[in-house]
Amino acid sequence: MTHAAVTPVQELATAEKLAWLRLLRTENIGPVTFYQLLQKYGSASAALNALPEIAQRAARKKPLNIPALSVVEREYEAVQKFGGVMIAACEAAYPLALSALEDAPPILTVAGDVRFLNRSAVGVVGSRNASLNGRRFAETLARDLGRADQVIVSGLARGIDTAAHIGALETGTVAVVAGGLDVVYPPENKKLYEEICERGAVVAESPFAQQPFAQSFPRRNRIISGLSAGIVVVEASQKSGSLITARMAGEQGRDVYAVPGHPLDPRAAGPNHLIREGAILVRDAADIMETLRDFSGGMRDSGYQRFTAQAETIDFDNVVVLDSAEARTMLAEQIGFTPVAIDDLIRACAMAAGQVQGTLLDMELAGEVQRLPGNRVVRLGERIPV
Repeated sequence: MTHAAVTPVQELATAEKLAWLRLLRTENIGPVTFYQLLQKYGSASAALNALPEIAQRAARKKPLNIPALSVVEREYEAVQKFGGVMIAACEAAYPLALSALEDAPPILTVAGDVRFLNRSAVGVVGSRNASLNGRRFAETLARDLGRADQVIVSGLARGIDTAAHIGALETGTVAVVAGGLDVVYPPENKKLYEEICERGAVVAESPFAQQPFAQSFPRRNRIISGLSAGIVVVEASQKSGSLITARMAGEQGRDVYAVPGHPLDPRAAGPNHLIREGAILVRDAADIMETLRDFSGGMRDSGYQRFTAQAETIDFDNVVVLDSAEARTMLAEQIGFTPVAIDDLIRACAMAAGQVQGTLLDMELAGEVQRLPGNRVVRLGERIPV
């Protein structure tokens, strides 16, 4: 599924960018639903005008929390005062590789040189509790990749992330932070953060000044992989978040690389497992450069454009149109805590595709379900912040 609804490259006026920000900061609206609303209504302003009626139809217990214009104006002004910029997904400065994702952040806040976001990049991730040799390897690898004209992308975390950023300071590095643009985490990386702002770029999806919370990190990880042509895992335990990044990279069509380690070292378990599952073994930067695909360049060569419209056509016989309560009950019975394809719901319920999509929007605004990339949906227990 691709994004749709706006001119492929469109510089937004401030008023419409603020409308994007209001829609994005509205309760229960994540990136996937944001783009679907944009496609349905043609602009963020029109979608905002329609939300109260949609929320009323969704039978919410409380009014939908749509931030006031003054609230997003303060955030926008705070980013500008900080020296950052807000880039919408339809704008030319937005990273082309990232914009290919179905759940690409509709707005990125960036400090530093935005040109680094559209250069060929490699993500380097790994353990926070990294060994000395692991940190040395990551720093050397990042330095050599940088000299091969690759921007190094990582998450500013302790351990491997820090080493990778340090190794690439001379050639260019991008730090994707889990909190707001101005929030340095961990605090001991403040000097490194400032150096990256001066010599590379820092990127955030979260609202300005927001502290990171548990779910911020996997959301951040998809941006690291989305910006990169390939992801290298240097050290990681079997439960490390770096393996989440590697999985996301594979799902996004990126190359996955891993540095092997001693089988008795728990920090080698993750990379060794990835290699066994088909990741490319890495001994040095040359191993990466021999196989790395120029992902963003390839999209430019093929004429890829942001927001290319592609209407879904699902033709099923014997579809029925139910009243809204019946449709909601039927879908609620079919959706569990494991993601399910929306196409499968349409088949199982024998409902019209448009009614399924509309009912799912109602359920999402009510905090009952969440849309996911890949045209999937999952039930929520307690509402997950998005």
